[in-house]
This record gives sequence, C-alpha cells and structure tokens, in this order.
Amino acid sequence: MRTMLLATMVMGGLLASEAEAQGKAKPAPTAAQSTPGQPQTDDEKTLYVLGYQFGKQMGVLGLSPAELEVIKKGLSDATLGTPSAVDVEQYGPRVQGLARGRQGKANDTFLERAAQEKGAQKLPSGVIYKELQAGSGPSPKSTDTVAVHYRGTLMTGEEFDSSYKRNQVAEFPLNGVIPCWTEGVQKLKVGGKAKLVCPAAKAYGDRPPPGSKIPPNAVLQFEVELVSIPGNTAGGK
Repeated sequence: MRTMLLATMVMGGLLASEAEAQGKAKPAPTAAQSTPGQPQTDDEKTLYVLGYQFGKQMGVLGLSPAELEVIKKGLSDATLGTPSAVDVEQYGPRVQGLARGRQGKANDTFLERAAQEKGAQKLPSGVIYKELQAGSGPSPKSTDTVAVHYRGTLMTGEEFDSSYKRNQVAEFPLNGVIPCWTEGVQKLKVGGKAKLVCPAAKAYGDRPPPGSKIPPNAVLQFEVELVSIPGNTAGGK
C-alpha cells in the first residue's frame, strides 16, 4: 500500500501541474495529438507508463469498471481542487482495511483456482504443488543444498525473478529459503520440474525483499527445476 499511495501522490502532482497549465495558451494540437488519451510524445508515454504501473498496483483490489470511475473522480477532484464528495476524515481510515480485505479475497480466489488445476496437489500447509516434468534422480532433504533453475511470477503473471534470464543456476540450502520452497522442492527428484503456488504466509508475508517487485502479502508462483543436489552422494531419499 505504501507504494500505491506514493504513486497516487506522484500522479496527483502531475495532474495538478496539468490543471494549472490549462489557463495558459497552448498551441493547436497536431495530427499526432488528435486522439485523446493516446500517448504520442516521450513525456506522454512516460506518463502513460506511470498510470499503467499505478493500475498494476491497484489490480489487487479487483476493481469493477464502476469502482475505477469512482477512483478517477476522487483523483480528479483532489488534484483540481474540487471539494470532496465524501467525508475524508470519516472514510480515510477505512482505506487500509478495504485494501487488505480485497487483497485477501483475491488471494483466496487465486489459490482456489490453482488447486483445481489438473494434476495440482494442495499440501496441508496450503502450498499448491503441480508436477510439470518427472525427475529420475534423488529427492533432497530439508538440510540439503540444492541447485535449481526457477522463474517467479505474481498473480498477475508479472515476472519478478528468473535464474533462466541470468543464465545461472541458483544454489542454496533448502532450509534457508521461504517455507513454500523448503516444502515443495523436497517433493522433486533431480531432473524434475514443478509449479509451486505459495500462499503469502508461506512466502514473504508482509515483509517482501527490499527493492523487489513483490508487494506485501502476495501470493507467489514459481516454476522450479531441480538441477542437482550438490554434495549428495548417498542417493537422497
């Protein structure tokens, strides 16, 4: 929510600047500017991206078209100096609660759908495991170090991390990562690949890694390929 509120303030400042400029003479629009709202110049394209990113952050609220119009009106009224249509002091404190409630509902719906996918298993912890490719080697223990390739995405499908893009296998002790991985990767055999859907409580909860694209309390998806279990010469499980 902190990121979302910051984006709101930035957008508000930009809209206010635009409103202030409305009273000044402007050149006649060119043919390239004839489509309202369609970004043409570099500045317009940058502003569009700002709005797009803000919309991505708002996506967790599951807004209907009518609700989106209400948000647009609030943003417009605030930046243009129009008196608020509602009591801000009364309803302001409800914003965080509404956001948490909407996010929780969206998370639950996403997890339910993931659990219903063909071949998916919902583990007792709530982690959802789906084998994508069978392995033939040993399985790791929680105390083993594993070498994996992986790709991580948000519920929206936006990628936030990928060892494939770095072209470098990641290696780490299995008991030193998020619980979803500790549990799910133990079910893989070397050479195997699986999809892990991690409830927020089994991922990063309300403390995502600093500087990452992961918002607080996010459900995460991973495609994980177990490449090897370095140092394991005993055959694993």
